[in-house]
Amino acid sequence: MRKKGKIHLSDDQKANATTGGTDETVEEEIHAHAAARLLGPVRRLYEWVLGWAETRHAAKAMAALAFSEAIFFPVPADLLLGALCLGRPRSSFRWATICTLFSILGGTTAMLLGLAIGQARVTGTMEFVGLGEEAAKALAVFGEYGFWAVAVAALTPVPYMVFSWVAGFAEIAVWQFLLASAIFRSMRFFAVAAIVYVFGPAAKRFIDRYFNLATVLVMLLVIGVVVLVKVLRG
Repeated sequence: MRKKGKIHLSDDQKANATTGGTDETVEEEIHAHAAARLLGPVRRLYEWVLGWAETRHAAKAMAALAFSEAIFFPVPADLLLGALCLGRPRSSFRWATICTLFSILGGTTAMLLGLAIGQARVTGTMEFVGLGEEAAKALAVFGEYGFWAVAVAALTPVPYMVFSWVAGFAEIAVWQFLLASAIFRSMRFFAVAAIVYVFGPAAKRFIDRYFNLATVLVMLLVIGVVVLVKVLRG
């Protein structure tokens, strides 16, 4: 009987495995190869983005990535920004400026497109799957806390692109979106530039390991201060 969760390998698969050893070892290798095949396109996309850092079109690539990432592109702008800052540290804040401006421009484009689609169309579409009422409530909550919702996405690993579209669906004020994006998107990208500028290559390890966690903690601290001020005033 075939055991649940086990991969039964043919003699050819075992013979072609490079690690040798027990069936468990061979199975691990097959799993690793499957994961590599699955993640291969993503890895190639990342490498393609990083490749622009070594060309004379780096600034244009930074602008295009920051703009498109805020609308639909799955690769974070931080990736190319960090590579550019490491390659040309003296231009770190120039790269951060380009990244910030075009990211906000892209996010605003997504927000306006969402606004043009409108909340009614979104909730109407969700009614087909029986979630129209839930969608309307979610968008109402987003609209109520629109500034801080955008701020969270602009600073933390939460996808800014998704919240840009939802901000439009929820019909939040354009000035709120622009203000939150300008403040917190700048904080994120200039923080990357500053860390690389000060610490050089060693900064990459910090950014890879701790940067997202640090931005979440900063965002929580900011929200905590705002809540405290409101409580004290109340």
